[in-house]
Amino acid sequence: MHFAYLGHGQFNLMKLFKALFSVAVTLLLIWALQTKFGEAPPIGAFLNPATGFWQNAESKNISSDSLQLDGLQGRVTIRYDEHRIPHIFAQNDHDLYYAQGYITARDRLWQMDIQTRSAAGRLAEIAGPKALNIDRYHRRMGMTYGAENTLKGMMKDPVTKVVIEAYTDGVNHYIRHLSKRDYPIEFKLLDYAPEQWKPINCAYLLKLMSETLAGGSDQFAMTNNLKRFGAKDVNDLFPDYPFHEDPIIPVGTKWDFKPLPVPKPSSDFIAQMTDNIKPKERVPGIGSNNWVIAGSKSASGYPILANDPHLNLTFPSIWYQLQMSSPTVNVYGVSLPGAPCIVIGYNQKISWGVTNVDADILDWYQVRFKDNSKNEYWYNNQWNKVKKRIEAIHIRGQKPLYDTVIYTHHGPVVYSNVSQKPKERENIPIGDALRWVAHDESDEFMTFYLLNRGKNYDDYRKALTYYTAPAQNFIFASNDKDIAITPNGKIPLKFKDQGKFIMDGSAPANDWHGWIPYDQNPTVKNPARGFVSSANQSSTDQTYPYYINWRFELYDRGKRINDRLKVMQNATVDSMQLMQMDNYSMRAQDVLPALMKYLDPSKLGKRQLEALQIIKKWDKHYDASSEGASIFNAWWLKFYGMTWDDEFADKKMLLNYPSFDRTEKLLLTESNSKWFDDINTPAKETCTDIVIRSFTAAVNELLRKYGQPGQKWQWGNIKDSHINHLAGLPGFGTGHFSAGGTAAVINALKGGNGPSWRMVVQMGPQVKGYGIFPGGESGNPGSYFYEDLFNTWKDGKLNELLFLGAENEKSERIKSTLILNKTK
Repeated sequence: MHFAYLGHGQFNLMKLFKALFSVAVTLLLIWALQTKFGEAPPIGAFLNPATGFWQNAESKNISSDSLQLDGLQGRVTIRYDEHRIPHIFAQNDHDLYYAQGYITARDRLWQMDIQTRSAAGRLAEIAGPKALNIDRYHRRMGMTYGAENTLKGMMKDPVTKVVIEAYTDGVNHYIRHLSKRDYPIEFKLLDYAPEQWKPINCAYLLKLMSETLAGGSDQFAMTNNLKRFGAKDVNDLFPDYPFHEDPIIPVGTKWDFKPLPVPKPSSDFIAQMTDNIKPKERVPGIGSNNWVIAGSKSASGYPILANDPHLNLTFPSIWYQLQMSSPTVNVYGVSLPGAPCIVIGYNQKISWGVTNVDADILDWYQVRFKDNSKNEYWYNNQWNKVKKRIEAIHIRGQKPLYDTVIYTHHGPVVYSNVSQKPKERENIPIGDALRWVAHDESDEFMTFYLLNRGKNYDDYRKALTYYTAPAQNFIFASNDKDIAITPNGKIPLKFKDQGKFIMDGSAPANDWHGWIPYDQNPTVKNPARGFVSSANQSSTDQTYPYYINWRFELYDRGKRINDRLKVMQNATVDSMQLMQMDNYSMRAQDVLPALMKYLDPSKLGKRQLEALQIIKKWDKHYDASSEGASIFNAWWLKFYGMTWDDEFADKKMLLNYPSFDRTEKLLLTESNSKWFDDINTPAKETCTDIVIRSFTAAVNELLRKYGQPGQKWQWGNIKDSHINHLAGLPGFGTGHFSAGGTAAVINALKGGNGPSWRMVVQMGPQVKGYGIFPGGESGNPGSYFYEDLFNTWKDGKLNELLFLGAENEKSERIKSTLILNKTK
């Protein structure tokens, strides 16, 4: 779906008209929350030919230009390639980050604004009372408190301070000289104006990423599990290490350090775990892939690095692509709109990428207050004074709300009473304090500043020491032919399973006891197997001396990656690109033979037998054209639900379901388990009963929804692949499109979540990068460059990235140049 260009200067306004018609019948959806709010803008102003939405049309052919900007110290040259990707050449670092801020604002100003408003709890200022709950949640979670502390850390470092302030100045120069007619269309639809950018906004983006990747919690549900089922069953159903695993750091890796003493479990934790008396929910599937092969496995003799972080897919993209060059750096990759530096990328010496670790860096503590005033709480055998923070939440069309948040030494009490807690925050306990590493002082931008300039393995290791949260698996390759991976971040020093359940906040033994030293975070360099990889599975085997978490993402993607890399030889960039689109299901490989074994064809009807023949011929790939994938997927989900729903689907109490991994173990090794029995029926069901019932139910559901087997049963039609506009504006996203993949295969595209940036970097004398993200560089729906990269991304292809060695290097791919001069 592209704009049709009939000639230079003629524009297709289809998407803008769709927006006009939609505002009369729909409320805007803000951020990824899909929460309706707000009213249509004044129609007269929106349709004004001088300042309204008409002004947002933009030509594909953009001519070169020269501008004078206050605050620059020298000249900056920005060369744009055929995808409108900027290549910035500055004469000093200050101007490099000033220009990055300026051009990012030119392309993504509304995205920058709305994301920081969301993190800061300021959506109600523009959307009214409909956004109040999410604002209160972010304020009460301590997002602003954490951003303020991160800002302190950033501004303490003179290098980071210059970077942040220069970036901020560049953004603000663009905003100050932006006329109303040129506002991004979303400002016009929501009828508000951009405000000056502040350094803390850069910190808010880090808090938003921490919330996305490490802000979920299942401790409330797990505590309820303990109350409902007792310690014996909970320990059995929720083990500390999975049945299937192929960890990030290879099994058998020796730990070359003397570990710190591990804290002893508190007395109340021991009592809790031996008691047999029965009395933002974490979202599974938030993951990514990365891997590096050594030169011994590549055709070139040099390492090849691949990375594809999986996040919510939106228009505009979560990433902004660019090259940045000054006398101290020349780097290419993707940045977060609103934050300086390259987050994932490469230079001519090294390349790096990230996936989420899923370390346990967020815990809940029960608080005992002295009385209803909640001015004191019991800790360490004495009453201690709380701190109270007044959050002023401004609401469009109403008086401000002044919300008082109580802080203990652990952190904020997110909801101190039932009336404060909205229904959608079911996983947040009432009256408990939150300890979250994202509240701590930090300086993550220094990590990226140093990686951007890195030349070797030592530079990589030094950069990681500045990184706090969210913990990431940092993968690395260099022209020295070194490869490495490090699950890295500021990880609390804990006793085993500390934080698996809500803890007693009065006992000092339950506090965090310091931090795992950075040089003792698990890492491996140049392993004998010739590759390193991660897909959010367990960081290590069980010999690692420290506790990171009791649960990680399932092993499926990591196992498939490792299986393919083990046998790979003479690999090329094409090998990596094809592997990123791999749809093979390890789950189907593991469980389908067992499911088939328990399936009795004599108990199946005609339609079920037809489906059985399809799945017998299935190659276990979640390809878009596969009917077998649709049948297996529905069957597995029905089997999972029928196994656990009778015990865990409780409308009155939030319970955590056992994992897919534990369910596989039940199927493969515990066919006589009590958990197969449906407690709601008088009969005693067996594994065989559940397998047959689930298969029949899955096929019947497919027949009811899609008719007879055929094209409508193909996985690409059944799976709802889509990319929405960041605010859910109808007509500004892709709508449904047919695609393969699912959460548990390497090509982890599921719904509106998936590979947000696919990158492959071939190291060597001339480093070459290849990459793609869904969408385009522009945040303007009226621009050709809003979605010009989408089809390439959807087809699983990569673009060769243009890395210019010098400002004046010639390339046919350069289409225009923007010169920024300092004001005379």
